[in-house]
Amino acid sequence: MNDAGPDMSVRIGDLELANPVIAASGIVGYGMEYESLGTLRHFGAVVVKGTTLMPRAGNPPPRLVETPAGLLNSVGLENPGVDAVIREDIPRLQATGATIIVNVAGATVDEYLRVTERLDAVEGVKALEINISCPNVKAGGMMFGTNPDASASLVESIRGVTGKTLIVKLSPNTSELVAVARAVEQAGAGAVSLINTILGMAIDISARRPILSNVFGGLSGPAVKPVALRMVWEVCGAVHIPVIGLGGICTASDALEFMMAGAAAVEVGTALFRNPRAGEEIVNGIRNWLREHDIGTVRDVTGMARVVNRS
Repeated sequence: MNDAGPDMSVRIGDLELANPVIAASGIVGYGMEYESLGTLRHFGAVVVKGTTLMPRAGNPPPRLVETPAGLLNSVGLENPGVDAVIREDIPRLQATGATIIVNVAGATVDEYLRVTERLDAVEGVKALEINISCPNVKAGGMMFGTNPDASASLVESIRGVTGKTLIVKLSPNTSELVAVARAVEQAGAGAVSLINTILGMAIDISARRPILSNVFGGLSGPAVKPVALRMVWEVCGAVHIPVIGLGGICTASDALEFMMAGAAAVEVGTALFRNPRAGEEIVNGIRNWLREHDIGTVRDVTGMARVVNRS
Protein backbone atom coordinates (compact mmCIF):
# COMPACT_ATOMS: atom_id res chain seq x y z
CA MET A 1 0.00 0.00 0.00
CA ASN A 2 1.39 3.44 -0.88
CA ASP A 3 1.30 6.57 1.29
CA ALA A 4 -1.91 7.71 -0.41
CA GLY A 5 -3.74 4.72 1.03
CA PRO A 6 -5.47 1.82 -0.69
CA ASP A 7 -6.45 2.01 -4.36
CA MET A 8 -10.25 2.18 -4.40
CA SER A 9 -10.71 2.19 -8.18
CA VAL A 10 -12.60 -0.53 -10.06
CA ARG A 11 -13.42 -1.26 -13.69
CA ILE A 12 -16.88 -2.25 -14.95
CA GLY A 13 -16.70 -3.06 -18.64
CA ASP A 14 -15.13 0.03 -20.22
CA LEU A 15 -16.12 2.16 -17.25
CA GLU A 16 -13.49 3.29 -14.72
CA LEU A 17 -14.87 4.18 -11.28
CA ALA A 18 -13.01 5.99 -8.50
CA ASN A 19 -14.53 3.58 -5.97
CA PRO A 20 -16.87 0.56 -6.05
CA VAL A 21 -19.89 2.16 -4.36
CA ILE A 22 -22.71 3.19 -6.72
CA ALA A 23 -25.99 4.97 -5.96
CA ALA A 24 -28.77 2.62 -7.07
CA SER A 25 -31.46 3.55 -9.56
CA GLY A 26 -34.74 4.90 -8.23
CA ILE A 27 -33.38 6.18 -4.94
CA VAL A 28 -31.59 9.42 -5.83
CA GLY A 29 -33.98 10.31 -8.65
CA TYR A 30 -31.92 12.42 -11.03
CA GLY A 31 -29.57 13.43 -8.26
CA MET A 32 -30.31 17.02 -7.41
CA GLU A 33 -32.04 16.48 -4.05
CA TYR A 34 -29.05 14.52 -2.79
CA GLU A 35 -26.52 16.89 -4.28
CA SER A 36 -27.90 19.62 -2.03
CA LEU A 37 -26.58 17.47 0.82
CA GLY A 38 -23.19 17.19 -0.89
CA THR A 39 -23.33 13.38 -0.98
CA LEU A 40 -23.20 12.44 -4.67
CA ARG A 41 -19.50 13.21 -5.06
CA HIS A 42 -18.63 10.33 -2.74
CA PHE A 43 -20.09 7.67 -5.04
CA GLY A 44 -18.10 5.94 -7.74
CA ALA A 45 -21.15 6.42 -9.99
CA VAL A 46 -24.80 7.40 -9.82
CA VAL A 47 -27.53 5.37 -11.55
CA VAL A 48 -30.47 7.65 -12.28
CA LYS A 49 -34.13 6.63 -12.26
CA GLY A 50 -35.54 4.13 -14.70
CA THR A 51 -35.97 6.17 -17.91
CA THR A 52 -38.51 5.37 -20.61
CA LEU A 53 -39.21 6.68 -24.09
CA MET A 54 -42.26 8.70 -23.11
CA PRO A 55 -43.12 10.33 -19.75
CA ARG A 56 -44.73 8.01 -17.22
CA ALA A 57 -46.89 9.05 -14.27
CA GLY A 58 -46.25 5.76 -12.51
CA ASN A 59 -48.79 3.83 -10.46
CA PRO A 60 -51.46 5.63 -8.42
CA PRO A 61 -50.89 5.99 -4.67
CA PRO A 62 -50.47 4.48 -2.22
CA ARG A 63 -47.28 3.07 -3.67
CA LEU A 64 -44.87 2.92 -0.72
CA VAL A 65 -45.15 0.76 2.41
CA GLU A 66 -42.49 0.66 5.10
CA THR A 67 -41.85 -2.83 6.47
CA PRO A 68 -40.06 -3.90 9.68
CA ALA A 69 -36.82 -4.39 7.75
CA GLY A 70 -37.26 -2.65 4.44
CA LEU A 71 -39.56 -0.96 1.98
CA LEU A 72 -42.24 -2.10 -0.45
CA ASN A 73 -42.55 0.14 -3.49
CA SER A 74 -44.88 0.16 -6.46
CA VAL A 75 -43.80 3.45 -7.99
CA GLY A 76 -44.11 2.12 -11.53
CA LEU A 77 -41.18 3.85 -13.26
CA GLU A 78 -42.43 7.41 -12.89
CA ASN A 79 -40.13 9.60 -14.99
CA PRO A 80 -40.29 12.58 -17.39
CA GLY A 81 -39.20 10.61 -20.47
CA VAL A 82 -35.78 10.32 -22.07
CA ASP A 83 -35.86 13.59 -24.01
CA ALA A 84 -36.53 15.64 -20.88
CA VAL A 85 -33.88 13.70 -18.98
CA ILE A 86 -31.29 14.46 -21.67
CA ARG A 87 -32.31 18.10 -21.94
CA GLU A 88 -32.74 18.99 -18.26
CA ASP A 89 -31.46 16.37 -15.84
CA ILE A 90 -28.24 15.03 -17.30
CA PRO A 91 -26.57 18.47 -17.69
CA ARG A 92 -27.38 19.39 -14.06
CA LEU A 93 -26.10 16.09 -12.75
CA GLN A 94 -23.03 16.22 -14.98
CA ALA A 95 -22.17 19.61 -13.50
CA THR A 96 -21.76 17.97 -10.09
CA GLY A 97 -18.95 15.81 -11.42
CA ALA A 98 -20.90 12.58 -10.98
CA THR A 99 -20.22 9.58 -13.20
CA ILE A 100 -23.65 9.02 -14.72
CA ILE A 101 -25.27 5.69 -15.52
CA VAL A 102 -28.83 5.76 -16.88
CA ASN A 103 -31.25 2.97 -16.05
CA VAL A 104 -33.13 2.17 -19.28
CA ALA A 105 -36.64 0.67 -19.22
CA GLY A 106 -39.25 -0.12 -21.82
CA ALA A 107 -42.37 -2.11 -22.61
CA THR A 108 -41.12 -3.37 -25.98
CA VAL A 109 -37.81 -4.04 -27.70
CA ASP A 110 -38.39 -0.99 -29.88
CA GLU A 111 -38.80 1.26 -26.85
CA TYR A 112 -35.55 0.01 -25.30
CA LEU A 113 -33.77 0.62 -28.59
CA ARG A 114 -35.13 4.12 -29.10
CA VAL A 115 -34.18 5.18 -25.55
CA THR A 116 -30.73 3.66 -25.99
CA GLU A 117 -30.16 5.40 -29.32
CA ARG A 118 -30.95 8.77 -27.76
CA LEU A 119 -28.66 8.19 -24.79
CA ASP A 120 -25.83 6.84 -26.93
CA ALA A 121 -25.29 10.33 -28.31
CA VAL A 122 -25.00 11.91 -24.83
CA GLU A 123 -21.36 12.23 -23.84
CA GLY A 124 -22.16 12.71 -20.16
CA VAL A 125 -23.81 9.29 -19.91
CA LYS A 126 -21.00 6.82 -19.29
CA ALA A 127 -22.95 3.54 -19.16
CA LEU A 128 -26.46 2.13 -19.40
CA GLU A 129 -28.13 -0.15 -16.89
CA ILE A 130 -30.72 -2.15 -18.82
CA ASN A 131 -33.68 -2.78 -16.55
CA ILE A 132 -35.18 -6.17 -17.40
CA SER A 133 -36.39 -6.78 -13.85
CA CYS A 134 -38.85 -4.13 -12.65
CA PRO A 135 -41.78 -5.91 -10.90
CA ASN A 136 -44.00 -2.82 -10.85
CA VAL A 137 -45.04 -2.52 -14.49
CA LYS A 138 -47.42 -4.69 -16.45
CA ALA A 139 -45.38 -4.78 -19.68
CA GLY A 140 -41.66 -5.05 -20.35
CA GLY A 141 -39.37 -5.46 -17.37
CA MET A 142 -39.74 -8.97 -16.02
CA MET A 143 -41.28 -10.12 -19.30
CA PHE A 144 -37.67 -10.11 -20.52
CA GLY A 145 -35.84 -10.76 -17.26
CA THR A 146 -37.41 -14.12 -16.48
CA ASN A 147 -36.68 -15.67 -19.87
CA PRO A 148 -33.07 -16.34 -20.95
CA ASP A 149 -33.84 -16.28 -24.68
CA ALA A 150 -35.88 -13.07 -24.49
CA SER A 151 -33.18 -11.44 -22.33
CA ALA A 152 -30.43 -12.40 -24.76
CA SER A 153 -32.37 -11.21 -27.78
CA LEU A 154 -33.05 -7.83 -26.15
CA VAL A 155 -29.45 -7.30 -25.07
CA GLU A 156 -28.12 -8.34 -28.46
CA SER A 157 -30.40 -5.78 -30.12
CA ILE A 158 -29.35 -3.04 -27.69
CA ARG A 159 -25.68 -3.92 -28.15
CA GLY A 160 -26.17 -3.23 -31.85
CA VAL A 161 -27.12 0.43 -31.31
CA THR A 162 -24.64 1.58 -28.66
CA GLY A 163 -20.98 1.34 -27.83
CA LYS A 164 -21.50 2.27 -24.18
CA THR A 165 -20.97 -0.24 -21.39
CA LEU A 166 -24.16 -2.26 -20.84
CA ILE A 167 -25.02 -3.35 -17.33
CA VAL A 168 -28.04 -5.67 -17.29
CA LYS A 169 -30.11 -5.51 -14.10
CA LEU A 170 -31.39 -8.97 -13.21
CA SER A 171 -34.58 -10.09 -11.50
CA PRO A 172 -34.64 -12.30 -8.38
CA ASN A 173 -38.23 -13.24 -9.22
CA THR A 174 -37.28 -16.17 -11.42
CA SER A 175 -35.83 -19.65 -11.14
CA GLU A 176 -33.81 -18.88 -14.29
CA LEU A 177 -31.52 -16.25 -12.74
CA VAL A 178 -28.22 -17.96 -13.55
CA ALA A 179 -29.40 -18.92 -17.04
CA VAL A 180 -30.46 -15.32 -17.71
CA ALA A 181 -27.07 -14.05 -16.48
CA ARG A 182 -25.22 -16.41 -18.80
CA ALA A 183 -27.52 -15.51 -21.70
CA VAL A 184 -26.99 -11.75 -21.43
CA GLU A 185 -23.23 -12.26 -21.08
CA GLN A 186 -23.20 -14.17 -24.34
CA ALA A 187 -25.37 -11.46 -25.94
CA GLY A 188 -22.85 -8.70 -25.20
CA ALA A 189 -23.51 -7.38 -21.70
CA GLY A 190 -20.45 -5.79 -20.13
CA ALA A 191 -21.69 -6.47 -16.61
CA VAL A 192 -24.76 -7.55 -14.66
CA SER A 193 -26.29 -6.01 -11.54
CA LEU A 194 -28.44 -7.89 -9.04
CA ILE A 195 -30.76 -8.09 -7.35
CA ASN A 196 -33.71 -5.92 -8.20
CA THR A 197 -36.55 -5.96 -5.68
CA ILE A 198 -38.36 -9.10 -4.54
CA LEU A 199 -42.09 -9.23 -5.23
CA GLY A 200 -44.15 -8.78 -2.06
CA MET A 201 -47.28 -7.22 -0.62
CA ALA A 202 -48.89 -5.79 2.51
CA ILE A 203 -52.51 -5.79 3.73
CA ASP A 204 -54.33 -3.16 5.78
CA ILE A 205 -56.24 -5.29 8.28
CA SER A 206 -58.55 -2.40 9.22
CA ALA A 207 -59.55 -1.72 5.61
CA ARG A 208 -59.29 -5.45 4.83
CA ARG A 209 -57.56 -4.88 1.53
CA PRO A 210 -54.06 -4.61 0.06
CA ILE A 211 -52.29 -1.37 0.91
CA LEU A 212 -50.57 -0.83 -2.43
CA SER A 213 -52.85 0.30 -5.24
CA ASN A 214 -51.00 -2.15 -7.49
CA VAL A 215 -51.47 -4.91 -4.85
CA PHE A 216 -47.90 -6.14 -5.28
CA GLY A 217 -44.68 -4.19 -4.96
CA GLY A 218 -40.94 -4.68 -4.82
CA LEU A 219 -39.33 -5.35 -1.43
CA SER A 220 -35.92 -3.80 -0.80
CA GLY A 221 -33.79 -3.06 2.24
CA PRO A 222 -32.07 -5.22 4.89
CA ALA A 223 -34.75 -7.93 4.70
CA VAL A 224 -33.55 -9.02 1.25
CA LYS A 225 -29.80 -8.98 1.92
CA PRO A 226 -29.26 -12.72 2.63
CA VAL A 227 -31.23 -13.65 -0.48
CA ALA A 228 -29.38 -11.08 -2.60
CA LEU A 229 -26.01 -12.23 -1.30
CA ARG A 230 -26.79 -15.85 -2.16
CA MET A 231 -27.90 -14.90 -5.68
CA VAL A 232 -24.80 -12.76 -6.24
CA TRP A 233 -22.65 -15.71 -5.14
CA GLU A 234 -24.41 -17.99 -7.63
CA VAL A 235 -24.13 -15.58 -10.56
CA CYS A 236 -20.49 -14.75 -9.82
CA GLY A 237 -19.74 -18.45 -10.14
CA ALA A 238 -21.47 -18.65 -13.52
CA VAL A 239 -20.29 -15.62 -15.55
CA HIS A 240 -16.99 -14.03 -16.50
CA ILE A 241 -18.15 -10.41 -16.69
CA PRO A 242 -18.19 -8.08 -13.66
CA VAL A 243 -21.08 -8.45 -11.24
CA ILE A 244 -22.50 -5.49 -9.30
CA GLY A 245 -24.17 -6.60 -6.08
CA LEU A 246 -27.10 -4.88 -4.43
CA GLY A 247 -29.90 -5.66 -2.03
CA GLY A 248 -30.00 -4.47 1.56
CA ILE A 249 -26.53 -2.94 1.66
CA CYS A 250 -26.45 -0.44 4.55
CA THR A 251 -22.88 -0.58 5.88
CA ALA A 252 -19.31 -1.13 4.74
CA SER A 253 -19.49 -4.63 6.19
CA ASP A 254 -22.50 -5.39 3.99
CA ALA A 255 -20.65 -4.10 0.93
CA LEU A 256 -17.56 -6.15 1.74
CA GLU A 257 -19.68 -9.30 2.02
CA PHE A 258 -20.99 -8.79 -1.50
CA MET A 259 -17.50 -8.13 -2.83
CA MET A 260 -16.07 -11.17 -1.07
CA ALA A 261 -18.85 -13.19 -2.70
CA GLY A 262 -17.48 -12.08 -6.06
CA ALA A 263 -19.00 -8.67 -6.83
CA ALA A 264 -16.69 -6.12 -8.43
CA ALA A 265 -18.82 -3.24 -7.13
CA VAL A 266 -22.00 -2.62 -5.14
CA GLU A 267 -25.06 -0.42 -5.35
CA VAL A 268 -26.65 1.27 -2.35
CA GLY A 269 -30.34 2.05 -2.47
CA THR A 270 -32.94 1.94 0.29
CA ALA A 271 -30.33 2.74 2.98
CA LEU A 272 -30.12 6.27 1.55
CA PHE A 273 -33.70 6.98 2.60
CA ARG A 274 -32.79 6.42 6.23
CA ASN A 275 -29.26 7.82 6.03
CA PRO A 276 -28.50 10.09 3.04
CA ARG A 277 -24.81 9.89 3.91
CA ALA A 278 -24.68 6.09 3.78
CA GLY A 279 -22.68 6.14 0.54
CA GLU A 280 -19.92 8.26 2.01
CA GLU A 281 -19.83 6.14 5.16
CA ILE A 282 -19.62 2.90 3.18
CA VAL A 283 -16.77 4.20 1.00
CA ASN A 284 -14.84 5.36 4.06
CA GLY A 285 -15.57 2.12 5.88
CA ILE A 286 -14.24 0.01 3.00
CA ARG A 287 -11.13 2.19 2.78
CA ASN A 288 -10.51 1.86 6.53
CA TRP A 289 -10.98 -1.92 6.38
CA LEU A 290 -8.40 -2.18 3.61
CA ARG A 291 -5.95 -0.13 5.66
CA GLU A 292 -6.52 -2.24 8.78
CA HIS A 293 -5.84 -5.43 6.84
CA ASP A 294 -2.94 -3.99 4.81
CA ILE A 295 -4.68 -4.62 1.48
CA GLY A 296 -3.46 -2.30 -1.26
CA THR A 297 -6.42 -2.39 -3.65
CA VAL A 298 -10.14 -2.91 -3.24
CA ARG A 299 -10.06 -5.13 -6.32
CA ASP A 300 -8.32 -7.78 -4.22
CA VAL A 301 -11.46 -8.13 -2.09
CA THR A 302 -13.55 -9.42 -5.01
CA GLY A 303 -14.04 -13.16 -4.59
CA MET A 304 -12.06 -13.49 -1.35
CA ALA A 305 -14.70 -15.72 0.23
CA ARG A 306 -14.61 -18.05 -2.78
CA VAL A 307 -10.97 -18.99 -2.15
CA VAL A 308 -10.82 -22.18 -0.11
CA ASN A 309 -7.73 -22.48 2.10
CA ARG A 310 -6.83 -26.17 2.05
CA SER A 311 -3.54 -25.86 3.92
